[in-house]
Amino acid sequence: MTATAPETGAAGPGPQPPGRRERKKQRTREALVDAAFALFAEKGFDATTVEEIADAVDVSSRTFFRYFASKEDVALTFQEEQTRAVMAALNERPADEPIMTALRRAVVGIARACEAGELGFDPGRFQCLMSMMNASPALMASSLEHAQRKQAILIEFVAERLGADPAADLRPHVIAAAATCGFQSAADAMRSHDGAFGSLSETVDRTFAILEDGLNPPQAGA
Repeated sequence: MTATAPETGAAGPGPQPPGRRERKKQRTREALVDAAFALFAEKGFDATTVEEIADAVDVSSRTFFRYFASKEDVALTFQEEQTRAVMAALNERPADEPIMTALRRAVVGIARACEAGELGFDPGRFQCLMSMMNASPALMASSLEHAQRKQAILIEFVAERLGADPAADLRPHVIAAAATCGFQSAADAMRSHDGAFGSLSETVDRTFAILEDGLNPPQAGA
């Protein structure tokens, strides 16, 4: 019998699964996030310490800082997940869809998923984060800084969708800034007026509708 050489796929081997060390690191990271949010819900953000989060997972504070720069960093893991989900949703929008419409549908869709516990989001954790940002100026400041850093990713997406060079075209910068500020304005309005505009997803939807329609609404009495 003649030996047959194994077939070689054109694409080569696929990505290898994470090794035991990486899986252990991921479990530790997830345990720290779980412990942090449990403590945040019980004690509030400002009253929770890094030492308490580490003790809850039976690790040292030094180990905590291998995974997170601060407790703000832990709390904002939820925003990191939101950002990734929004970008994934944007990449699925039709290429010929107007850019602000695509942003509206992607952002509102992910906000609804957070509220409903869909796409792997924990609605309890989402509500906990919203409450903490109401109560903690330090966390709110970190959230705003996070949004500014992530805006660069959105600028790249908008530029690619428009076929524009962000080094020579202001439109990607303006559109990305409008979307970022629109989301923040919706969250601020919802918190400041005790939900008078509806849920976060409803308020975001109404905010992006204003951006879609343009920022020159008719004046009162016109």
